[in-house]
Amino acid sequence: MKKHIVCFGDSNTHGYCALTNGRFSEEERWTCLLGQLLGEDYLVLEEGLSGRTTCFDDPVHEGLSGLDYIYPCLMSHAPVDLLVIMLGTNDTKERFGSSAACIALGLKRLVAKAVATTDCWGTHGPRILIVVPKTIDKEYESTAVGATMGRGCAEKSEGLIAEYKTIANLTNCFYFDANEVVAENNHIDYMHLTKEGHQSLAKVLSGLIPSLL
Repeated sequence: MKKHIVCFGDSNTHGYCALTNGRFSEEERWTCLLGQLLGEDYLVLEEGLSGRTTCFDDPVHEGLSGLDYIYPCLMSHAPVDLLVIMLGTNDTKERFGSSAACIALGLKRLVAKAVATTDCWGTHGPRILIVVPKTIDKEYESTAVGATMGRGCAEKSEGLIAEYKTIANLTNCFYFDANEVVAENNHIDYMHLTKEGHQSLAKVLSGLIPSLL
């Protein structure tokens, strides 16, 4: 059986393209590129949902809490060899009223539930890679999406770099900061990956993931 890699995230995992207000193709999304680079011994499973949070229920849109979906997600793809979590961008929205530290606690809660889904992991036990999302650029405030995101999102997203590292250490998860390889967001909403960003992320993760298994 192939090694199952579940990529659990938000619109940047789903592959939202701000330029077209659509979705990057299978030749462009980092998840699909990752599968191609890892090769035939791996099955990369896309579990991206626009607007998804770590654990917060959105009062505007339903079904976006990662905490509510992580169990059926993992069980449907069992056995899972590695869970890649890249969440937190939507948690910075002003309507949730959370600091970077509180968002990290939401991630910790999500990780705990994933670990507790014992029937999905097979004999090797839980393996989870926490990926810090590319930080939101301050310029987002001047865009249409900035009005719904609210204030302070850029600062909170930057704070996740250190906070997520702490959570990774506490929960025995692997850790990677996407800011190390993704040079910039698009210049439309300043929070979604460009085609080049997808390529860069896929390339570095394809080199990292085999060493984690």
